[in-house]
Amino acid sequence: MAVKQLRPVGDFPPTGIFRRLFAAGYDLLLLLAALMVTTLLYLGAHILISGEPAAHQQAEEGAYVGDPILTLIVLVVTVAFYTWFWTKKGQSLGMQAWRIRLQQPDGRTITGRQALIRLAVAQASWLCAGLGFFWQLWDRQARTWHDIASGTQLVTLPKGTFKD
Repeated sequence: MAVKQLRPVGDFPPTGIFRRLFAAGYDLLLLLAALMVTTLLYLGAHILISGEPAAHQQAEEGAYVGDPILTLIVLVVTVAFYTWFWTKKGQSLGMQAWRIRLQQPDGRTITGRQALIRLAVAQASWLCAGLGFFWQLWDRQARTWHDIASGTQLVTLPKGTFKD
């Protein structure tokens, strides 16, 4: 997908830590709902293929815990969820609710490569007890580790702005 200039255009302030975390929490709830539906479809397919008694027996034996196919599907859905929102309009649903936009420093949408780097480094940030997120408290440009690694920025849009 080609990058495009995002609207509205302007020099917007960087997004603060609390607004970032609230938007991330909102998105996490939406992602969990999508993953529940995905898992339901996956298990439903198992029931159709092997029959309900066999699928129930497999569940009782813990066959679905750590299932590599389901794990891969969950990973693909998670990556697709964020990558699609971020590269299309620069905003996930949680970001829209909190008037946050992800963009390149020049105000254009981010690339798929930038989205993948951002997502990978954000996971590392969480694994380091959130240090990568709190980094913005010391960074002069209020950037997190994933902002720096991906060459992107989160900005706060003014009230009343529309998103196209």
